[in-house]
Amino acid sequence: MADFWADADRHLIRYAGRADFTREIIDRAEGSFVFTEDGRKILDFTSGQMSAILGHSHPEIVATVREQAAKLDHLFSGMLSRPVVDLARRLAETLPMPLEKVLLLTTGAESNEAALRMAKLVTGGHEVVSFARSWHGMTQAAAGATYSAGRKGYGPNAPGNFALPAPVGPDWRQQLDFGFEMIDAQSVGSLAACLVEPILSSGGVIEPPAGYFLALREKCRERGMLLILDEAQTGLCRTGSWYAFQRDGIVPDILTLSKTLGAGLPLAAVVTSAEIEQAAHDRGYLFFTTHVSDPLPAAVGNVVLDVLVRDGLDDRSHYLGGLLRKGLDEIAGHHDVVADVRGRGLLAGLELVSDDLGQRVTRRCLELGLHMNIVQLPGMGGVFRIAPPLTASEEEIDLGLSILDSAIGDVA
Repeated sequence: MADFWADADRHLIRYAGRADFTREIIDRAEGSFVFTEDGRKILDFTSGQMSAILGHSHPEIVATVREQAAKLDHLFSGMLSRPVVDLARRLAETLPMPLEKVLLLTTGAESNEAALRMAKLVTGGHEVVSFARSWHGMTQAAAGATYSAGRKGYGPNAPGNFALPAPVGPDWRQQLDFGFEMIDAQSVGSLAACLVEPILSSGGVIEPPAGYFLALREKCRERGMLLILDEAQTGLCRTGSWYAFQRDGIVPDILTLSKTLGAGLPLAAVVTSAEIEQAAHDRGYLFFTTHVSDPLPAAVGNVVLDVLVRDGLDDRSHYLGGLLRKGLDEIAGHHDVVADVRGRGLLAGLELVSDDLGQRVTRRCLELGLHMNIVQLPGMGGVFRIAPPLTASEEEIDLGLSILDSAIGDVA
């Protein structure tokens, strides 16, 4: 083990800001658990990187990877295969019209990059609005629209990025009006898109109130902007419905998916209308990448849809989310250091009052056999992002809640 960490410390570039790697050597994973080399069993309450909605090493995904890799894994990017076309059609069938045109990519940052590039080409503008506390990725345009972290020390972003106040509290309409007053004052008249998450995950699991997105869409319409929703973490049943935007009675101009679509494998999508796709194509839309329309991840995406539909995991997420919320509310009742509980379905947030408390609770959870993820932003004591697999059992939800309760008690 000492040699492993010596090699890691000597040869790996650290990429998580000032955070260090979790000091566990992960050997394998199955279902809701990961297993270390020294035999420890750790309950994964983040579904990997908020992605493994079917748990780790789901047998149907394992079988599909083996079969598809042996048959057809990768192609010249201008070629098509049945898994790609099937997945595009089936994704469209889960969505309201006019969302029916699909571009299959690899990561969430890449899908947001492709969506912004399309919006700029179609509208002729270049300015992008996104929430303060947002996270949309680390590539150029996606990073420019990301405000929760990573903005300092890298030089100027692309011009024309504006932050909209995160919708917090009952005065959200005044916040929205004021935000766009400031954007209008700064804009050079070239607004192209508004890229936002239905629930701000890295921003502390902030859920905009009912009515917010209807008002936001109207602001976009007034300015000729396209509304892009980033459902990397909320899409495909995570919040108790197939897509989080369904609660709000809107349909975005462009939808981006990732994380949950591949259930842990690199797969992402951009979905838009035939009208927008045609306008982009007429203007020569170019997003020709090495792994666009790859058959192997597309085959996995088809299996993900199979399992979600067959096992009714939207309803399952809604039910388990109720159990999770009830348990978190009980924990909040036990401990004064818990400031708030929020979220929807199996994407929940538990906010602590103290900046230093979160890291200590995180470490104690890991000691007790629970992996947790803490978000720490200025003005927030720290928010646990809790996102178990949709396939988790009630006993596993109870186990995670029990460990979290004990860890907070031990530390506080």
